[in-house]
Amino acid sequence: MMVSSKRKNRLLMIGASLFLGLLFFLAIPSKKSNVPLILDNGSDYLEDESSKYKEGGTLSQNSDATLKDADSGIAEIGNTVTQSELAVEEENKAPYPLEDKKQTESQGIVPSKAADVGEAKKTDAPSSGCSSKDKKYIVMIDAGSTGSRVHVYTFDTCVSPPKLLDEQFKMLNPGLSSFDTDTLGAAKSLDPLLEVALNTIPTDKQGCSPVAVKATAGLRLLGEKKASAILKEVRKYLETKYPFPVVSGDGISIMDGSDEGVYAWITANFLLGNIGGKERTPTAAVFDLGGGSTQIVFEPEDGEEMIDGEHKYEIDFGGRHFILYQYSHLGYGLMEGRKRINSLVLELLLQKHGSISGLVPLTELEAKNPKGLKAEVTLKNPCVPPGVAANNIPVKLEDGTTYLVNFVSPAKDESDTLAATASTQCRFLAETILNKDAKCKSKSCSFNGIYQPSLRHHFPKSSDMFVFSYFYDRLQPIGIPQSFTLQEVMDITQLVCSGSSLWNEFFLQKSSIEELENEPLWCMDLSFMTALLHTGYDIRLNRELRTAKTIAGNELGWCLGASLPLLDQGSGWTCKVDKQY
Repeated sequence: MMVSSKRKNRLLMIGASLFLGLLFFLAIPSKKSNVPLILDNGSDYLEDESSKYKEGGTLSQNSDATLKDADSGIAEIGNTVTQSELAVEEENKAPYPLEDKKQTESQGIVPSKAADVGEAKKTDAPSSGCSSKDKKYIVMIDAGSTGSRVHVYTFDTCVSPPKLLDEQFKMLNPGLSSFDTDTLGAAKSLDPLLEVALNTIPTDKQGCSPVAVKATAGLRLLGEKKASAILKEVRKYLETKYPFPVVSGDGISIMDGSDEGVYAWITANFLLGNIGGKERTPTAAVFDLGGGSTQIVFEPEDGEEMIDGEHKYEIDFGGRHFILYQYSHLGYGLMEGRKRINSLVLELLLQKHGSISGLVPLTELEAKNPKGLKAEVTLKNPCVPPGVAANNIPVKLEDGTTYLVNFVSPAKDESDTLAATASTQCRFLAETILNKDAKCKSKSCSFNGIYQPSLRHHFPKSSDMFVFSYFYDRLQPIGIPQSFTLQEVMDITQLVCSGSSLWNEFFLQKSSIEELENEPLWCMDLSFMTALLHTGYDIRLNRELRTAKTIAGNELGWCLGASLPLLDQGSGWTCKVDKQY
């Protein structure tokens, strides 16, 4: 069947505008913490199961690190993202990080002549003439909910402040939390990541190169007893098998959500040259979307007037004092958002029908490991576009029962009027799980009744808002440029949610179509992200946002911010006595 002429013209205009925007873009060449070191700038159900899909899509076609959908139970080790040293031409040389703001002109996400925002490049600062003995190495492992990642940083410490010379990065699936009670298996899963550190750091430097493992939402959700057992085994394994000194105390730990967000804020603003400089430069707000949680951190204009509470985070960095608003919303990462939306869909269908033929709860053992099981019931879900199906999806309800179902679109095909409203219906479900109507005990709240100073009134309109992690992984593959508005995301979401046959007509890049075909819940992800940013955080639809995977070849996220204090040997580690490993 053919799509109506009016609707087709509407979608064609959206697609054309997005393409022109892409062409234009391509044409453009305590909570009080003191960071030591630091830095002078320094819906009915169906019985028909004929629609199938290929499970487990990649997060980004340009990322060497492949992250599969954790809910599909597919685990695959990604490729190493290596970054070879690059010579820097004399006219482009500038200290990195930026030591003198006069030498650069900070233009949003691209520090002029000092760093380019890119997706997978290597950072190599200009040589300072120091010998190799002045280099220090930090090994930071991010144990996330959907996978573990290693960052091996190389710093030049003979200059003040230290310069970040290089970052080696690799990620693998699954995350530590997937090992449940297999603590040794969890520890051994980090071996491929530690190999990167062994291959990067000279042998004579390894005994004085600290390693830390910071777990995030995945282990938090696993429960304290199981999480503690895994972390204890990880510490023992690293201390006995590897030459790197393991940071004491919280060096192997579940990171507090507030620290996770603040370290991500430090990373972004440090790489942008906004902090650590002699001038008081406006800072960027950061929004980090992980698998299990999401973080927001920004510097309100009137921070001293902020209501006291766990959201208020004061930090001294580079001779400046910052009062930040931060909050980590546990259970509202992308994968947890999916689970909440799917659960809501099933709850609504059960309320509507009372019961669904063939729908049988999984046993406790099956619910823990649903791999290999096949769903017998297919349900309608407006977050699944016409022409694709999301098969064998575990759905856990509030009462603790888990079901395995297939999801398809309520629309018969792209010409069905239901297809035209799919993105609106899906966004309604996403907004519902945010509990925006929860009682707010202060003047301003985000969602779930959580206090947050208004971004519209307490954050400068001219300052950057930076979204990364899963935000980037979902937006970049479908042609969203590094600078965009939420309205543009809503427009492309309508295309994605309208149906698979339209993708070939409107998406010019073959890789974009392949991404969408491999991940049938992309419509749901975009709808959740839009609801989170617009309805949850109250960001205007016409507000410019920025995204990137890296700045100057260094990945965004909390890892660099958490690694900087470890350059000080008094930060919980001492050099390890030489030993054969």
